[in-house]
Amino acid sequence: MGVVFLRARAVTLLGGRQIRLPLISFRTSRLTLYKPRTLIFVKFRVASQSVKMTESSASKLLNGEACQRALRAKNAGKNGFVKNHCVFEHPRKYRRPAEKNQNATSNSSLYKKPFSESFEETPLLVAVLTYMGYGILTIFGYFRDFLRHWNIEKCHIAHEREQQKDFVPLYQDFENFYTRNLYMRIRDNWNRPICSVPGAKVDLVERVTHNYNWTFEHTGKVVKDVINMGSYNYLGFAENTGACAGAAIETTHTYGVGVASTRCEIGNLDIHEELEQLVARFLGVESSMAFGMGFATNSMNIPALTGKGCLILSDELNHASLVLGARLSGSTIRVFKHNNMQSLEKLLRDAIAHGQPRTHRPWKKILIVVEGIYSMEGSIVRLPEVVALKKRYKAYLYLDEAHSIGALGPNGRGVVDYFGLDPKDVDIMMGTFTKSFGAAGGYIGGRKELIDYLRCHSHSALYATSMSPPVAQQIISSMKIIMGEDGSTLGADRLRQLSENTTYFRRKLREMGFIIYGNDDSPVVPLMLYMPAKIGAFGREMLKRNIGTVVVGFPATPIIESRARFCVSAAHTREMLDTALEAISEVGDLLQLKYSRRGRPLSSLGWSSEESLLQD
Repeated sequence: MGVVFLRARAVTLLGGRQIRLPLISFRTSRLTLYKPRTLIFVKFRVASQSVKMTESSASKLLNGEACQRALRAKNAGKNGFVKNHCVFEHPRKYRRPAEKNQNATSNSSLYKKPFSESFEETPLLVAVLTYMGYGILTIFGYFRDFLRHWNIEKCHIAHEREQQKDFVPLYQDFENFYTRNLYMRIRDNWNRPICSVPGAKVDLVERVTHNYNWTFEHTGKVVKDVINMGSYNYLGFAENTGACAGAAIETTHTYGVGVASTRCEIGNLDIHEELEQLVARFLGVESSMAFGMGFATNSMNIPALTGKGCLILSDELNHASLVLGARLSGSTIRVFKHNNMQSLEKLLRDAIAHGQPRTHRPWKKILIVVEGIYSMEGSIVRLPEVVALKKRYKAYLYLDEAHSIGALGPNGRGVVDYFGLDPKDVDIMMGTFTKSFGAAGGYIGGRKELIDYLRCHSHSALYATSMSPPVAQQIISSMKIIMGEDGSTLGADRLRQLSENTTYFRRKLREMGFIIYGNDDSPVVPLMLYMPAKIGAFGREMLKRNIGTVVVGFPATPIIESRARFCVSAAHTREMLDTALEAISEVGDLLQLKYSRRGRPLSSLGWSSEESLLQD
């Protein structure tokens, strides 16, 4: 056995024989000879960034066929040797594109209209003060834990019994440090009881605490007519009057409220069949399947679609249900930067070039998982570019339209309709009925073969109780209104009203000087608070002005990017929005939240600050 390092086109082997290598770009090559049958293997070591396989080779890798890194040459040598080679392109240095502004798109030819998103950078002083605030809270947290340990301060936390001290602890005190010392300070901003229809205005049950938010007591009073700026009621179908409510009441009289069985046993009603046929027609796909819980639609169906030997490429800001489903599947998970197509393409190239770890076998499946609207960022997925990459590298695409279905597009059919794409370009279309339709549950749409497979392999389909009949009727009625099949223009009017409210609300907040994230067409509007002390203060001050808001902090967001999240609805009138905007501006001046530095360049989260990572 001999080793020869190649740098020429024609190479003389041991024994005087010659082979010809194709013109390829490589750094070093290693040739190993095996005496039996004199079989030749050529292994190339190339930089991962400079490798790009041909379309035919990539398709074979992604279709699950055997990894043929060495393709048979057209003419075999006279001595009977088999000449194997890989075809690579010449290495091209990655050139960092010019910094994008908020109205720029990476590939404008894929978009039929401007795609506008902005993510203004955190001011340096604000970031420093935010870190200092968390540092001070942490120091006082340790001090309070010290006082609790010596019974100087009353301890409200759960702890192990004294007789169980020799056992493995079930409750780790340190793991709940954040909950004890930071979350409890602002706990009163969450879980507020509502005693009315959760529509554009709600009634809240007043509650008080006497032990610093560890427990709450109801006073018996009700806070009336609080403007609801935190609900996912995008089209205003969360109501107790109207056509949807009347149809749900009639269905309750016919079928009852519960089914008490699974779909595959005695729980498959004709109303469920009607719902699935309507959803498939609404989405423009061959078939669909409905589930009783939106979270379980992701967490229980992804494990049925992928498994060991498969690769999931997940956006770093995907919902917890998508993350849980990917982990339960047992697939290898790799995360790409949010809405960053360079990061996604790099992972796709590496996956094809290297295959599975250690064995380097091709992946059985490569599944790209993205959302339509990201609920914490207010951004919209760059779907045309994702579809282009999916087609180029023969991967599969899983699209979660929980927040986008009904809220985007001229026909309310989600992000696919928003970009004017073909629904067949998305392999798995997932969504929920909990938001725009004012109901509960979720769905998956796609090819008939896919849905038939899920009916037999999805845990959510086999073991979960069927969807409640009144809920199914609520979905059917609201979906027909959106499609205009009720004979009215109510659906089109609500879609137009939602779009106008979103544009108006976002524009006013920017004019006031707030930093808001996301796409201009997204009804999810995050307003940046940053500092931990301002999370609770903002929620309380807004409630004093009869405005119900949702405030979000770590760990749901990065530690220095706490925010208030507003959800605009078609049920909001212009007077409601003006009242809310006036209160937001007043509280913003009070808490000094108007951080925006207009006139200075904005940076796009997916295209400027992260692109340098691709040059490693």
